[in-house]
Amino acid sequence: MTAGSGNRILVVEDDPAILELIRKNLEDAGYGCVCAGDGKTAAERMDEEKFDMALLDIMLPDMDGFTLMDYCNYHKIPAVFLTARSDVNDKVRGLKLGAEDYIVKPFEIVELLARVERVLRRYDKGGARLQVYDIDVDTEARLVRKAGELIPLTPKEYALLVMFIRNKNIALFRDRIYECVWEEEYMGDSRTVDLHVQRLRKKVGLEDKIVPVYKVGYRLEVDE
Repeated sequence: MTAGSGNRILVVEDDPAILELIRKNLEDAGYGCVCAGDGKTAAERMDEEKFDMALLDIMLPDMDGFTLMDYCNYHKIPAVFLTARSDVNDKVRGLKLGAEDYIVKPFEIVELLARVERVLRRYDKGGARLQVYDIDVDTEARLVRKAGELIPLTPKEYALLVMFIRNKNIALFRDRIYECVWEEEYMGDSRTVDLHVQRLRKKVGLEDKIVPVYKVGYRLEVDE
């Protein structure tokens, strides 16, 4: 009842606690994860292996994240900076070097996963298969099957389902759901989210599994 194996992501972070947090959540979401704690090791891994994406800290031992972007560009690996450096000049520099995105710590895991999926989709690398209960999601073909039967979902319903599966057992706030799925600022209208979640629950038969969380939003409950 967990996500299946999918895209390989290189995570470069010298803080062991943050590295483990990212690794666990990426793997729970169905991604293959390779970790490096310094720039030199990360560069060697890129020379030796194939990756669909990289998450790069900037301040690293041996070789900083900006320098690692040269390796990402050479190997055609889309990269996202994940760093505590919030200075706008650093952000501009990172984007000019070719980074797809720039996320400032501290960050929410749900936001990180949404941005990872967006980058992979942009590069047509959304090859992970997700599975929960009797529901199977082919994220490359964007098809959903329940007990082998194809279930037609709207783009927003599909995005909601993927978000719930990638964040199973986590209470998701309505504003975060809206901003990740609709990709625009949440203006306080909870009805849009509620109606789409209700339709999704009914279509995929998860009425008793995608549960409301009082004054928060919703949570997909899955037995680990």
